[in-house]
Amino acid sequence: MELHQLRYFVAVVDEENFTRAAERCLVSQPSLSQQIIKLEKELGQPLLERLGRRVQLTDAGRLLYDKALRVLSTVDGVQDELAELSGEGRGRLAVGAMLTAAPYLLPKLVRRFGRRFPHAEIILHEDLTEQIVDRLMQGELDVGILALPLEQRPLETTELFTEELLLAVPKGHRLASKKRVTMADVAREPFVLIDPLHCLGQQVLAFCLERDCRPRVVCRSSQILTVQQLVGSGVGISLLPECAARADRTRKCAYRSLSADRPTRTLVLAWREGRHQSRVVREFIRDAEQHAK
Repeated sequence: MELHQLRYFVAVVDEENFTRAAERCLVSQPSLSQQIIKLEKELGQPLLERLGRRVQLTDAGRLLYDKALRVLSTVDGVQDELAELSGEGRGRLAVGAMLTAAPYLLPKLVRRFGRRFPHAEIILHEDLTEQIVDRLMQGELDVGILALPLEQRPLETTELFTEELLLAVPKGHRLASKKRVTMADVAREPFVLIDPLHCLGQQVLAFCLERDCRPRVVCRSSQILTVQQLVGSGVGISLLPECAARADRTRKCAYRSLSADRPTRTLVLAWREGRHQSRVVREFIRDAEQHAK
């Protein structure tokens, strides 16, 4: 059993697909497939069930997957510590970010950090909050960009910033020019909601319900960009993060602050409590604290 075989195996499980796993590992699909088959032969039992283009873990595969994550985390940690001794800012940095924050924060943070540490390898993972937290706990990710509140897990956090959730309406909508917009004004409007699988969707829905507003949801989407397009096309209105409003270049939406009690979300960097942090990880955290906003 070799380390690269474990990396290939973990990639296949994560991506649920051999082609995407090969792309992630920067190898050809036949080569990756051969190594997985070789690994299965060495262990004497199948690890994956091939279901067309998808794969599914066998019982043996589940056991190996958990062990492989721990092994790779330990190896990567040693490599980071040794690289840190060289004083050249080398090392591996695995960053996770929830889908409703990743496109607005990661490019700026990675670009700035990459200029300071050109020899560092940065691996990005975008997913739902629950998955990011699980990967932090398993040691697969060094840090995660998440929103408060977080479930009770042994995580340490540092606040990045708090941003307002703005009302998004189509250009020319009656609320776009209204001097004061309240929840009562939006109560009867058709609503385009971020899927409640995302913590942002849950937060928006909870904010409305706590103020006796039951939004008339006409459409749900898992992507903020899609929500903006739907709003701009006149399908409905929505509540979206300030960072998404600043990044909107379509000019099809107008963004307004709600009067009185304005909804907000607080973004944090999180990492597993007690985990060793290499110089590269520590510097990324410091950079993000200073320049995330």
